[in-house]
Amino acid sequence: MTLDFARLLLFPALMAFAAASDLFTMTISNRVSLALVAGFLVLAPLSGMSMNDMLMHFGAGAVLLVIAFACFAFGWIGGGDAKVASAAALWFGFAHLMNYLLYASIFGGVLTLALMQFRQWPLPYMLAGQPWLARLHAKDSGVPYGIALALGALMVYPETDWVKAIDAARLAFL
Repeated sequence: MTLDFARLLLFPALMAFAAASDLFTMTISNRVSLALVAGFLVLAPLSGMSMNDMLMHFGAGAVLLVIAFACFAFGWIGGGDAKVASAAALWFGFAHLMNYLLYASIFGGVLTLALMQFRQWPLPYMLAGQPWLARLHAKDSGVPYGIALALGALMVYPETDWVKAIDAARLAFL
């Protein structure tokens, strides 16, 4: 039952934290990515994932890490975004990687368009004192893409074996 709770809550909670952190500070701590990797390393064997499947998941994470750091090198995304996306890919493996990237891209496009529109309006005086909102409103600041990465991950996660393996009937009786 503890394993079911961990599979149900750990990944979504860490992705939600990454999104909130990126929204409020425009950074995603390395600790979030490390916690995602550590969570995978603990839960994968406990969930009965074979060594071959674990290696495939690591392959998906590594492929996305290379691609994401190339994007970081060109200045298209932040380093925290690259690391958290790669850590999420570790959880998804190749089976769900394309769906994750598709959702993250769609949410990222919508987020970017919304921020572009938001930055055209004057910031209301009552809200101008909020440093995180002023930073978000600044035309020269980036896009907190961790929000899109987290939303994409939360869309895909329910379809994964991580969630499908949960014994929902046992959790319902708590």
